[in-house]
Amino acid sequence: MKCSQACAILCSILLVQACTTSRYQQSVDSTPIFQQSILNLPEPKPIREPLSRRGNPDEYEVWGKSYRVQKGLLEYSEEGVASWYGEKFHGHDTSNGERFDVYQFSAAHKSLPLPSYVRVTNLDNNKSLIVRVNDRGPFHDDRLIDLSYAAAVRLGFDKQGTANVKVDLIAPPLQERDYQFIQVAAFSVEPSAQKMQQKLAQVVNEPVYITKDTHDGKILHKVRIGPVAPDQVEAIQSTLQAQKIHSTLIQP
Repeated sequence: MKCSQACAILCSILLVQACTTSRYQQSVDSTPIFQQSILNLPEPKPIREPLSRRGNPDEYEVWGKSYRVQKGLLEYSEEGVASWYGEKFHGHDTSNGERFDVYQFSAAHKSLPLPSYVRVTNLDNNKSLIVRVNDRGPFHDDRLIDLSYAAAVRLGFDKQGTANVKVDLIAPPLQERDYQFIQVAAFSVEPSAQKMQQKLAQVVNEPVYITKDTHDGKILHKVRIGPVAPDQVEAIQSTLQAQKIHSTLIQP
């Protein structure tokens, strides 16, 4: 068999495998089982979170079309068509690495920085809801935003599939220049730092990590909380003080 013929056969096999293999168990999206708890689920509290490490490239391409992420965006208001996505994507990673949950209020957007909080207003019935944008899509020219099933239920268009909506940015993610860190302690031995890290992880919701710095020829294992928004620092300090954890140091 000639080399060119072998290559052609190999390419055909790979193409068939690519077409028949998917990370989703379903080939077509479906409606999740309705849960009564959706009707009483509280809206997400809009806060400025750190910019996600995943899902925020300067530019990306889907189906031959390029999209730009507006990382420094502070204001956004747009009207368009909303759709929703459901059971096919439940439990799979979103663009920023989190797990998609059809029973939470989340959304996908092509250009908003992740994670962002937006208010979505259904212009057909005037219902509105705050959702957290943590995914990319919908990649259709006639769609503005893709909502979770739960969000579609609360906005009253889960049966229709789409709705005319207005999307207003409420809380964009923090930029790196806005981050602050809280240093709790510094230890000469790593096990002590790890013990403090474990203790803090049970007290605060923010990331807790250890850095190694050299001071006067000695290695120090510094335990820090962050990144955190400036308006969250005081609350975190109060929580630490209640646990008798003192001597915190704010670092930009």
